[in-house]
Amino acid sequence: MNAVPVEKSEQVEDDKNLAAVSEVEAGIRDFVRKDIAYLRRSPSANTATEAPADASADAAVGSVNNLIHRVAGASLSEIETLIAELEGLRTLMHNEGQRIQRELAGYAQLGQTAMKSTRMIADNLAQWRRNAPEPRQD
Repeated sequence: MNAVPVEKSEQVEDDKNLAAVSEVEAGIRDFVRKDIAYLRRSPSANTATEAPADASADAAVGSVNNLIHRVAGASLSEIETLIAELEGLRTLMHNEGQRIQRELAGYAQLGQTAMKSTRMIADNLAQWRRNAPEPRQD
C-alpha cells in the first residue's frame, strides 16, 4: 500500500521538474530572441537607435569580458600554482622511490651477506663437532 503513494509523489515531483525545465528553456529562448532582435531589424530602423544600442552593447560586452578576465585570471593563477605544487610532489615522489630502491638493494645485499656468514658458522660448528673427541663417561 505504501508503494502507490510514493509512485504518485514521484510522478508529481517529475512533473514539477519538467515544468521548471520547460520554464527555464522558455526564458532562455526569450532572452536570445530579445538579444538578437536588434540585429534582425531593417537598416532604416537601426539608423535612429544604432549609436545608443551599440554603445550599450559594447559596454555590456566589455563589462562581461572584464569579469571573465578577472575570474579566469584568478582561476588560472590557482591552477598554475597547483600544477607547480604537483610537479614538485612528483619530483619528490620520484626521488623517494629511487631512495627506497637503493635501501632495498642494500638490505637485500645485507641479508645475503648475513645468510652466507650464518652458513659458514654452521659449517664450521658441524666440522668441529665431527673432529671433537668423544666426551668421557666415568
